Amino acid sequence: MTFLGGIGNFSRSIFRFITVIIFHNTTDDLKKNFLAFSAGLLAFPFNIPGTTYHKCLKGRKNVMKLLRKLSAERKNSPQKTCTDYLDFVIEELRNDNSMLTESVALNLMFALLYASSETPAPALCLAVKTLADHPKILEELTEEHDAIIRSRKDPNSGITWEEYKSMKFTYHVINETLRLANIAPVIFRKALKDIHINGYTIPAGWGIMICLLAVHLNPDLYEDPLTFNPWRWKDTPEKSVGTRNFMPFGLGMRLCVGAQFTKLEMAIFLHYLVTKYRWNSIKGGNTTRSPGLRFPDGYHIQVFSKE
Repeated sequence: MTFLGGIGNFSRSIFRFITVIIFHNTTDDLKKNFLAFSAGLLAFPFNIPGTTYHKCLKGRKNVMKLLRKLSAERKNSPQKTCTDYLDFVIEELRNDNSMLTESVALNLMFALLYASSETPAPALCLAVKTLADHPKILEELTEEHDAIIRSRKDPNSGITWEEYKSMKFTYHVINETLRLANIAPVIFRKALKDIHINGYTIPAGWGIMICLLAVHLNPDLYEDPLTFNPWRWKDTPEKSVGTRNFMPFGLGMRLCVGAQFTKLEMAIFLHYLVTKYRWNSIKGGNTTRSPGLRFPDGYHIQVFSKE
């Protein structure tokens, strides 16, 4: 059974939609607007020209304007076949019994674009850099995926569910990447009752901002926390994702709905990366957080095919 069935079709429809977005406008403009939006998420809310928050709102407005234009063009198109995510949304909007409104649909598409660029991409970039910097980790990861290919009747067949579930060391690499990359830099909660902690009281009704780095880099929880060490997860069950000691996708009832999908994407990416390619770091690779993971100097690599 090929695993990339329904999930693969959904992923391809999203990818085609994102491709349409990119080629409808210049990539630089789109990137500029999303960077402005991301930078202002935790900025002080002064909507004054020149402030980070104002640029954040302006960046979102520009992207939403592009989405409305694309939506209008697609609605007036004679094409009836659904080819990407936007087509499926428009088809749903045409349904008389649909609970979806155009405003909600456009906001969902904006969230999709933001999530697809702000979550897996920086984490995968960090994984590529880390693998290049740690040959022993790359060697063990490559051996795991080469073994998967050797066990297949057809070496070129797609990844199966059984193969995905067998990627034990890959899970460790992904968990360690997520621990350091932090898909969600912070999460917000509200105290429903007085909370007493370490001699302090958080009154009921107060908002709480949880900094995940304070947890994921806590030396009391993780030995040598700044070191990329996937073997630290060897004796930790997979269900540890979403616990108070490891919450890259949040925690509790508001755990990110795309958590497992993101891990799946990372596993598939790593599979094809280590089995089909090799690469050398050229320059860049320094990281900052503002608030999410950033590579201010970029990360430049030279990629070679193994074939």
